[in-house]
Amino acid sequence: MKVVKKVIHSVAKPLTYICNLSLQTGRFPNQMKIAKVIPIYKSGDKHQFTNYRPVSLLPQFSKILEKIFNDKLALFIEKHNIINENQYGFRENRSTSLAIIDAVEEITNALDKKKYAAGIFIDLKKAFDTLNHDILLDKLEVYGIRGLALTWVKSYLTGRKQFVKIDEYTSETKEISCGVPQGSILGPLLFNIYINDIFNVSKLMKLILFADDTNIFYSTDNQRELIKVVNTELNKIKLWMDYNKLSLNLNKTKVMFFGNYNANKELSIEINNVFIERVTEIKFLGVFIDDKLSWKPHIRHIQTKVSKSISIVNKSKHILGYNSRYLLY
Repeated sequence: MKVVKKVIHSVAKPLTYICNLSLQTGRFPNQMKIAKVIPIYKSGDKHQFTNYRPVSLLPQFSKILEKIFNDKLALFIEKHNIINENQYGFRENRSTSLAIIDAVEEITNALDKKKYAAGIFIDLKKAFDTLNHDILLDKLEVYGIRGLALTWVKSYLTGRKQFVKIDEYTSETKEISCGVPQGSILGPLLFNIYINDIFNVSKLMKLILFADDTNIFYSTDNQRELIKVVNTELNKIKLWMDYNKLSLNLNKTKVMFFGNYNANKELSIEINNVFIERVTEIKFLGVFIDDKLSWKPHIRHIQTKVSKSISIVNKSKHILGYNSRYLLY
């Protein structure tokens, strides 16, 4: 983008013409659809490709065109209140902090009323990469994005290509049949639209989302009723996932019961006859919480992190100069 900024005065006129022509004809330029994918290591075995996050590096000019369309689409979405209030991801004036506050208030209010509460933390497999284009286009039409705008989005999604680059090695270029490119400007908004009707699946449980990070909460006065309702509603959500061609990672999906529960067989949550692991501590949108909402796990995490950082700075004092240590600090 630095190069683009330096030459913007020279390319502004032809670039404006290309952008206007694209929006007027409903066609996204094919040369702007080629992505270079860089796998970013997350955790686990480095030899397992599933432990890498694919980040798409797109042509800078394509991002400019995407930004123009994204701003117009976002304005339409906000004007008509299309995205549910409990979706906190990739939206103005919303953040993980607000999502955490919302979830904590939901739980504490239930506990103050002596209710039984449960939180289900759902993990989706490669949600951005497996998004179905036909279903997305149908949903856009339902929400009122029609005509030339819908034609433009269809052109944006179809005929995309990508290749993978690792160090000096480059793969063949392959066509993409599903998903939205991670690292794109428009992708997050399209994903929010795609997953938006999940909020209509259950009228009993509260869903709090941050993009594809799906968290579900429910509370009631009766422990047995809680288990029954949660199991029933989760299977409804599983059916919605299947219909929308999204995959649940049941091994990483967890359930937490808040308050004073007896550890007995009644506390079993299952999806498609697969039992969901019960935990007493979990990382929720970057913050560690436990079933008592004591914040002790998060405090311990911060203490460990700070301690390691201080140790690194201390050990570097005999090697690095003042300016380098200040930068490291």
